[in-house]
Amino acid sequence: MDSHVNRALSDFSATDLGQTFTAWGFKPSHATRVLRAFYENGGLDESSLKLPHGLAERLRRELAPAAASLAVRQVAEDGTAKLLLRLADGRTVETVLMPGFRDDRAAGCLSSQVGCAMGCDFCATTKTGFERNLTAGEMVEQFLALRREARAAGRRLQTVVFMGMGEPLLNLDAVLEAVHRIAANPLGALGWRQVTISTVGIVPGIDALTATGLKVHLAVSLHAPDDATRARLLPAGKRFAIADILAAADRFQASRGRPVTIQYCLLKGVNDSLDHARTLAAVLGPRRMHINLLRYNPTGLSLRGVAYEPSAEGTAEAFAAELRTNGLVAHFRRSRGPDIDAACGQLREREAATRGS
Repeated sequence: MDSHVNRALSDFSATDLGQTFTAWGFKPSHATRVLRAFYENGGLDESSLKLPHGLAERLRRELAPAAASLAVRQVAEDGTAKLLLRLADGRTVETVLMPGFRDDRAAGCLSSQVGCAMGCDFCATTKTGFERNLTAGEMVEQFLALRREARAAGRRLQTVVFMGMGEPLLNLDAVLEAVHRIAANPLGALGWRQVTISTVGIVPGIDALTATGLKVHLAVSLHAPDDATRARLLPAGKRFAIADILAAADRFQASRGRPVTIQYCLLKGVNDSLDHARTLAAVLGPRRMHINLLRYNPTGLSLRGVAYEPSAEGTAEAFAAELRTNGLVAHFRRSRGPDIDAACGQLREREAATRGS
């Protein structure tokens, strides 16, 4: 974020805000109370806080109202809401609210970077390239926007996953700071086990996440059962072999005692055959990991000029059945928002094209 732009409350930890209050001549103990109310209400309700004389005025004068503003909002027939947020420097980032199986629950998807450098060939985000990392505050703003969206729909934001634009483990410090603010009881109070961090398989990043000891979940986007196929789909696959990625996932799982999720997007004629399923089963072996099968949302021609298509329903079901026959836990993630720009990066790409035309 540009240095000349005033910081918003979402940019502060309790410690940082306490130090700021001290510099302003107020007790630092007010910081946690102010931030807790901010996270609970999605804004600062001064009337209910009963702040010391002059502090509310100082907050209004010195801090920005928010680190992001709503640029575009799309809502699908199934209730999925996709928000495009504009950041202080004019860049945009996507975040998504997905209705849960229960009528009163919802899940959120957060972005960690503006664009992405991973170059996954079937992903819309990669078409716009990588611009910069998001700050912890900008990730918190996504969380707050989704919490407001959920409440307006009569739901409670129950879980969040860092699986939107960008590779979270390449912005790990900021992601971890955002997780602390979102999950910890004094602030967002979502809960550690309600947070999942997803990765395309950055082995040093997985090990760094393991070393933190945070009780979050890990999801690994594998998308192929062999290194050759994976390298064509995910250029990052050329750097980290599947065996090394799974070994890092094993270390994470052993330290937490909870299954890692393997993400696998089924692409017609690319990675969806029964042979692919058998190879995947052999690679995963006896691991107690959950396989999350994704139905692809087409995004047009890829950077390599490929028009990927979703697997036929029968092919997808046969793939899942083969995995289960081999003793693996596999289930389909419900496809969301087919009538809007639901795939990661689509809405941002469309908005950029509109602004440029």
